[in-house]
Amino acid sequence: MLSMILDFFQSTGFYNLTLPQTVMIIISCVMLYLGIARKYEPLLLVPISFGMLLVNLPLGELMRPESGSVIGGLLWYISRGLELGIFPPLIFLGIGAMTDFGPMIANPVTLFLGAAAQFGIFTTFIGANLLGFTAPQSAAIGIIGGADGPTAIFLANALAPELLGPVALAAYSYMALVPVIQPPIMRLLTTQQERSVVMSQLREVSKTEKVLFPIIVIILAGLLLPPALPLLGTFMLGNLLKESGVTERLSNTAQNDLNNIVVVFLGLSVGGKATAEYFLTPGTIKIIVLGLLAFAVGTAAGVLMGKLLYRLSGGKINPLIGSAGVSAVPMAARVSQIEGKRANPNSYLLMHAMGPNVSGVIGSAIAAGILLSILK
Repeated sequence: MLSMILDFFQSTGFYNLTLPQTVMIIISCVMLYLGIARKYEPLLLVPISFGMLLVNLPLGELMRPESGSVIGGLLWYISRGLELGIFPPLIFLGIGAMTDFGPMIANPVTLFLGAAAQFGIFTTFIGANLLGFTAPQSAAIGIIGGADGPTAIFLANALAPELLGPVALAAYSYMALVPVIQPPIMRLLTTQQERSVVMSQLREVSKTEKVLFPIIVIILAGLLLPPALPLLGTFMLGNLLKESGVTERLSNTAQNDLNNIVVVFLGLSVGGKATAEYFLTPGTIKIIVLGLLAFAVGTAAGVLMGKLLYRLSGGKINPLIGSAGVSAVPMAARVSQIEGKRANPNSYLLMHAMGPNVSGVIGSAIAAGILLSILK
């Protein structure tokens, strides 16, 4: 009887739990707390952290690969969409269907803010290369600075699939933590007077402009950077479904049902990559730190470009909207709004910040296309 009890105990996860797995379980619970209790982008953080929790519980083998007659684990099959590059374009389809390019079309100067925020990608690319990572690996790490999870996955999968797990986890974690990471940088680089600027109302953009925009952009970008077509193509298709006014059902599906399903699968897949033996390594920790640096530099570059435009416009542009140049949509724009409100209760920056925010999405996809064109 005693031996049976002992055999049962030895077959449980309690007996087989290792210290690294315990550390990862604690990390995943902290992330769940941030997502649920603190509401830090719960749609991203909850499925990612729950995937981390599942994959680090011993003996579950949810990421066990298929081998011959051996059936793979549940998360292993779900993560095929991540590793085959299926999920990122589908996410971009949904983002495009939810995106309004009106603020950017009404104020084209915000394109410079979105472009400036990509500075973190290329500086970190150089830094990672100097630290010993290969050029393709450095590109995969640098793209974290765009705060664009689908683009980071797309590029890492193409250039450095061995880094897909930590790159994806870092990109989505920093996207979720935008409200924590960005405000200190924004306050450090701006004055009270700059943060208090009230921007004038944007002009109304016609339907014709909105319909033509995704078509023109995809033709120009597709001819210039063919490697960026999977992301930019689905992004612009989603937007055209929304703006055309004749495909409402397809637009609603892309925005809601399809997007929600893919987000759940993508989050579980990203979290499933964070196994203890894979995640708690010096190389992974370097990637996490470099990713944070890339994101911080991108945010700072956007704000500094905002300060330049503030001066060139005679104080008409609030530099806080520069931080929204990273492509975490719409989280970064919300942070600009919150910080602007904190400095001046009469300031309404959300729509103005959406201009650089959506241009940042295009910018990060173009940056990925440039890196792919050079390195692949």
